[in-house]
Amino acid sequence: MVHQTLTTSSALALGAPRERLSPEAWWGVAFIVPYAIVFLVFVVYPVAYGLWMGSSAKSYATLWADPIFQRTIRNTLVFLVVAVNLKMALALAISGFFVHEQPWIRWTSIVFILPWAIPSIPTILSFRWMLNSEWGMINTILFRLFDIDGPWWLLKPELAMGSIITVHIWKYLPFWTLILLAARLAIPKDLYEAAEIDGATPGQRFRHVTWPSVKNLYITSTLLSTIWSLGDFNSVYLLTGGGPVDSTHVLATLGIRYAFGLNDVGTGVATVIVALPLVIPLVIYMVGRLGRSQTT
Repeated sequence: MVHQTLTTSSALALGAPRERLSPEAWWGVAFIVPYAIVFLVFVVYPVAYGLWMGSSAKSYATLWADPIFQRTIRNTLVFLVVAVNLKMALALAISGFFVHEQPWIRWTSIVFILPWAIPSIPTILSFRWMLNSEWGMINTILFRLFDIDGPWWLLKPELAMGSIITVHIWKYLPFWTLILLAARLAIPKDLYEAAEIDGATPGQRFRHVTWPSVKNLYITSTLLSTIWSLGDFNSVYLLTGGGPVDSTHVLATLGIRYAFGLNDVGTGVATVIVALPLVIPLVIYMVGRLGRSQTT
């Protein structure tokens, strides 16, 4: 009897660890492990390796001594402040136009979304052709209609930077307009009808009905747009290539210039790492906002 009791106790002791995980839990582990491996291989390892490549103090000394880098910092800040805020303000305004239900407005929205839907290479290269100072379409029209020589759009640093901002807004404005349009369409019409009965003007309806309803999404979209615009390589590289004389570089294109143009991969990675003090607080703030919005 004692031996049988000991045997049963031993069996239970040996079987206890197996009973801690149910079959469903084992299936969960089986499904999670492949994703964890992929995450480690394709996310954690590249990020860690990139940080290691850009950890040399010599790379940062090279950057700070380079006047092109100093101008690139200014260009990046101007690009983010002007392009992002102007783009989001226009998206909010234009979404108020597309919220109307007339059929011709619906058809117009289809045409409006085309710049975002078409790949970047043909669209931005088309702008590069139109902005050519000698035989581009814009200057040709100015000469034939007004008999004046158009400006050097891509050969003067200020005009080139303005052209980059304009092309960026033209390319990505439709996407954010659709996001804010979806938020507008989710607002109950009863609120607008009640405000109209109370005698509210269009401005008052926007202030007291539309803006409180889309405010959180607008701020979150602005944060996302800032992060994505910081890595916008196509708008600059395809339009000006960082020229003239490296005067329109942003951090994304300057990193490519160092890594592949000058064969200095460490400094190229360091150029991108410089943006982390801006990106990380934005990401933390955005995640915090999303967390607060889910709890309310």
